[in-house]
Amino acid sequence: MIDKTLLFAIGGIWGLLALASAIVFAMVKLNPQKNLTELAQRTKSWWVMVAAFTFAMLTDTIVSFCFIGFISFLALKEYFSLIPTRREDRRVLFWAYLAIPLQYYWAGTNWYGMFIIFIPVYMFLFIAFRMIISQKTEGFLNAAATIHWGLMLCVFAISHAAYLISLTPAGSEKPVGPMLLLFLAFLTQFNDVAQYVWGKSFGKHHILPIVSPKKTWEGFIGGLCTTTLASFLIAPFLTPFSKPESLFVGALIAAAGFIGDVTISSLKRDIGVKDAGSMIPGHGGVLDRVNSLTFAAPLFLHYTRYFYF
Repeated sequence: MIDKTLLFAIGGIWGLLALASAIVFAMVKLNPQKNLTELAQRTKSWWVMVAAFTFAMLTDTIVSFCFIGFISFLALKEYFSLIPTRREDRRVLFWAYLAIPLQYYWAGTNWYGMFIIFIPVYMFLFIAFRMIISQKTEGFLNAAATIHWGLMLCVFAISHAAYLISLTPAGSEKPVGPMLLLFLAFLTQFNDVAQYVWGKSFGKHHILPIVSPKKTWEGFIGGLCTTTLASFLIAPFLTPFSKPESLFVGALIAAAGFIGDVTISSLKRDIGVKDAGSMIPGHGGVLDRVNSLTFAAPLFLHYTRYFYF
């Protein structure tokens, strides 16, 4: 049975999206001379993403795990399409993809011990061994590090969001896991939007001009404060956090999301591309959309699990 609080929370997200769409529509009509195509595309894409997320959250936990696992697959696929790979390593990529269903199986069965070491221990060791079999030593270190980093970002880090679904307080059958996932997903994406709006409106002082020229201190601080306030307001309904903790967690998600964002920006700048893909109009690729989760999800899960589960 679906928790009523979860239903109300998802309904609130749809309401916010409808309000945002109305505002964007009004902006386009009132300012026809301005090029707001990207903003309009972003809003349309949000409808599709929110609809897919809602379906995954309200159907079955297995569907939820498969949905996030599929996101990991798409992100890893984008990553491997961007990075240079040696011909000898093409077969190794198969094993990297195979890690996805196994990692999400550990998350779905709540086997924390295997979940936390499978990729950074067993997959790292196995992939290095598999690469050695080809007996191609030139570029080995760079190739191994590149594949390992892709697994860390696109599979291991993102799977922490899925593991939240498995969290259940001792002696309680209340499905708090899905609400924690909704809390994390909403705040990371809300922080991205808030930083974008604050930066566009008041941004003057660049924070990392070489890595991400559009990021400003005004955008970062504005997004952090707005996200912290949002966490304070919604945490009592979706999480077990106290008021001081909700403030801390909101700031943690905002700061970690920013770091994840600029980390992927640094990766793309090194490769020489603007977006990781073009699957999501107005946003770029899947990796561009989940970049904040790569840092926010692990920190949020470990904080929550340590203090409450």
